[in-house]
Amino acid sequence: MDLTVLHLAVPRLTLDLKPSSVQLLWIIDIYGFLIAGSLITAGTLGDRIGRRRLLLIGAALFGVASIVAAFSRSAGMLIATRALLGVAGATIAPSTLSLIRNMFEHPRQRTTAISVWIMSFSLGGAIGPLLGGIMLEHFWWGSVFLISVPVMILILIAGPILLPEYRDPNAGKLDLASAALSLTAVLTIVYGLKLIAQNGIGAVAVTSIVIGVGLGGVFVHRQRRLADPLIDLRLFRIPTFRASLVMYGGCILNMFGGFLFLPQYLQLVLGLSPIRAGVWTLPWAIGFIIGSLATPAMARRVRPAPLMAWGLVLSAVGYFLLASVRGIAGPLPLFALATFLLSLGASPLFTLTNDIIIGSAPPERAGAASGISETCAELGGALGIAFFGSIGVAVYRGLLGVSLPNGLPPDVADVAMSTLGGAVAMSRQLPAAVGAALVEAASEAFVRGLVICSTISGVGSVALAVFAAVTFRSADLAPQPTGEHQAEVMA
Repeated sequence: MDLTVLHLAVPRLTLDLKPSSVQLLWIIDIYGFLIAGSLITAGTLGDRIGRRRLLLIGAALFGVASIVAAFSRSAGMLIATRALLGVAGATIAPSTLSLIRNMFEHPRQRTTAISVWIMSFSLGGAIGPLLGGIMLEHFWWGSVFLISVPVMILILIAGPILLPEYRDPNAGKLDLASAALSLTAVLTIVYGLKLIAQNGIGAVAVTSIVIGVGLGGVFVHRQRRLADPLIDLRLFRIPTFRASLVMYGGCILNMFGGFLFLPQYLQLVLGLSPIRAGVWTLPWAIGFIIGSLATPAMARRVRPAPLMAWGLVLSAVGYFLLASVRGIAGPLPLFALATFLLSLGASPLFTLTNDIIIGSAPPERAGAASGISETCAELGGALGIAFFGSIGVAVYRGLLGVSLPNGLPPDVADVAMSTLGGAVAMSRQLPAAVGAALVEAASEAFVRGLVICSTISGVGSVALAVFAAVTFRSADLAPQPTGEHQAEVMA
């Protein structure tokens, strides 16, 4: 919910805080990157201090950070508070998923529980745009962050009553050096990628990426030497554990990258109000809800490989339908059908890969395994936003640069070239005819970027479908490791 309402608030936020294109990308994806860097530590910490306790600590911090984010007065302040939200958010997903691992030991029950867990994300995605649209209709853009506060209060009240506590009684000491290495490696690589996206390949960007990869290598080497590692590398010996991570992260990269443009398309290109834009994003969430509810029943009749592969083919159809939007006034029913199909087709993969990942780990390592799973998911989403966002910016600037109306002041042209929101804002300061021409040119350039990115996502979904069909041919749906990391249960 926190992510989808932010996307909805991007146009208002852009007009108020006037972030640069790089700052806008950081506002959107710093949350995901810091979650990605902190999830492994959070999952392992939950195994040590208690998963319920970590969930409650994280919920309290998330609520406070949401209030601060709501009243941010600059792009830099919002980036910082989004970073804090990312650290707090990193405690929530591993805690809940690892608690499911211990609460539901029967494979079929666990598949259903994980399906409901996935569905809860979809419900948040459905509720977020509606509540966010209502808030944006009546209040300032920062009000969308306050939606999270009552949810966190509910967790703090109901969590101690409803949730059991679980911790590893034999857990060792948390290695702070490994935690620092994992976080620094992720952020350093991301910084280099962002420099390349903004300025092209340069010495600083390449050096940053090389340093990040090197730190990742040091991290892996350290885990092999520790008696109580932050990540149990033996999990990666399981073939379908590795494949599930690739599938999970790759699918989210496709989906989150494409979804970056949709709220802006609805509001800035089609001119819908925030509440109407929120309504038209509902099919995306409804597809996930229906698919998540149906997956446990389908999984009892169809093996994982064909179920995931054909689902991804359906998802690819949705992306290609989205790419068929060629003008700035694309039909909304086609948009709704496309987003419904792409989420419906992806939902079996989300449930089954998480089931395999969490079922591969022994109960005492469930927090660490779920931390790895969610790290992959968040990093895939954040990289998707950075990757597709960079492509969208490049296409937008390239096309708009040759179609700007003549005679624009240099400062107006610079703002218009930065973001679509900037172009719409500048158009209001120009004569009516010139402003309309600027908006039309900017909208056409933006839609062309949306079409290209949707096509890439469609091709990516087809590639993942082939990968699933080949890799999971002999995989069981709900493996149950016995003893200590028996890899053969997944073979």
